[in-house]
Amino acid sequence: MSGSALALLTVSIVLIWGGLAGSIIVLARRPENDHMPSGGEDTRVPD
Repeated sequence: MSGSALALLTVSIVLIWGGLAGSIIVLARRPENDHMPSGGEDTRVPD
């Protein structure tokens, strides 16, 4: 592999795995939104 290919591979791996790690950290800190605004009830009639 050439140097530019390895550099692109490294950047891609850091971007993908870094995004996954960041998402896991955010979800671990704030797993659910306990306070939801009023409204948004489902008013559809079941089939």
